Amino acid sequence: MRTLAIETASEACSIALFDGTKLVAHEHAVLGRGHAERLIPMIAELPGNGRAARILVSLGPGSFTGVRIGIAAARALGFAWGAEVLGYPTMALVAVRAWQPTPRGVTVCMNGGHGEWFVQNFAEGGGCDEVRSLAPDAAKLACEHDTIVGNRAEELAAMFSGPRRALDLLPDASKVNLLHETKLTTDLSPIYGRAPDAKPQAIRAPQ
Repeated sequence: MRTLAIETASEACSIALFDGTKLVAHEHAVLGRGHAERLIPMIAELPGNGRAARILVSLGPGSFTGVRIGIAAARALGFAWGAEVLGYPTMALVAVRAWQPTPRGVTVCMNGGHGEWFVQNFAEGGGCDEVRSLAPDAAKLACEHDTIVGNRAEELAAMFSGPRRALDLLPDASKVNLLHETKLTTDLSPIYGRAPDAKPQAIRAPQ
């Protein structure tokens, strides 16, 4: 069975096509912005236009816009191809990259916007706590492991006086085959990691 993986939650726009567990083709471009313009053309350049029986898409947390772009594309392609669409958490994908070749406890630290970082701790056995969006000082208190991975790993590691191993990693669609099936879900609701910026206006009392 062919699987298309879509990862747009960070500054990287990343896609991969698998035949079973074999990686057929992939592209990983660090864009910063412009995911909406690049994603579909990148998929179209894959063998067979990327057509697959299953689509895996990142649910976040990360860029609100990037997450929504990826999910919308996955839904549309799934409908057009009659493909199964499943989501996965971005932080878990970053963690499994750091587990190769040996599993270890890691703290994933990714850019969260507004001066905050997304932080989540992953145990060697795969268990994890809830992802949180924290200011740097609070992120330091939340860090449980000596190995820190993610695009804010170096900044977090520098806050400690003792040694911390920092791996500057971005989520990469070519690594989704490393995720355990329990990390996949049919619920395609975005994982925002923090409350939305927009606040609903209070309903005015009648005069």
